Amino acid sequence: MSLTDADGGTQRAAGSFLVATWNVNSLRARIERVTEWLTRVQPDVVCLQEIKAQDADFPRQAIEDLGYFATIYGQKAYNGVALLTRRDHGEPQDVLRGLDDGDSDAEARLISATIPSLQIRVGSVYVPQGQELASEKFAYKLRFLERLHKHVAQRYPSELPAILGGDYNVAPADADVYDPKGWKDTVICHPSVREAFQRLLHTGLTDTVRALEPNATLYTYWDYRSLSFPKNNGLRIDHLLSTQPLLARCQSVRVDRDARKGEKPSDHAPVIAQFLR
Repeated sequence: MSLTDADGGTQRAAGSFLVATWNVNSLRARIERVTEWLTRVQPDVVCLQEIKAQDADFPRQAIEDLGYFATIYGQKAYNGVALLTRRDHGEPQDVLRGLDDGDSDAEARLISATIPSLQIRVGSVYVPQGQELASEKFAYKLRFLERLHKHVAQRYPSELPAILGGDYNVAPADADVYDPKGWKDTVICHPSVREAFQRLLHTGLTDTVRALEPNATLYTYWDYRSLSFPKNNGLRIDHLLSTQPLLARCQSVRVDRDARKGEKPSDHAPVIAQFLR
């Protein structure tokens, strides 16, 4: 098994499939970047976050023309998550939008579905950023993480081949931050959010990156400001968390830095994992 944090990537093994997660920071603004990436990488399943579009405004035709189903949980101007799945895997089944816990929260932050031919459950999650420690938005982030923990404990049993990809807005450890001292006690690195992330892992999910390469230094997000990407001043906040039955089939994980280059990129890069069928 291998992990790559570099331009380009690993070749796909015969009999394998690719699952990716990508915060696109407005799908309509970056549809050309996304369709180019889909054509180049040809992932089987993509978890998208921050699509920033209602379902009616989603650029569905451009996605479908490339051979994908688009399963959407949209929201006007903010948030929004989606799953893109190759048509030859069958239409997603048992689609769930939201945490299904009776909470009145209307923000579109989680969508999940079963992919028939792959026989896996896939979720796309966008955890709140949190703004500032003393703000209501940070309190909301902590509540959301607690709700997500309960959801995963109930919906992702250890025997289920499943993966929950997304922008968690949590850098789990100092190794996931270019400047640990500068980011200490921020909404991304505060002990309370790191503890919440670890509680998710205690439900039976595993961070695929750390499973394959415990000591790797790599990032998935770089601020648009201060030449952060050229300087590699980044954070690892986008994660593919897998249950053990699927993790056992994981062959490689990489960050696609090419997707962060060029004109009008998202400030996030995709994380791509390869699994044997």
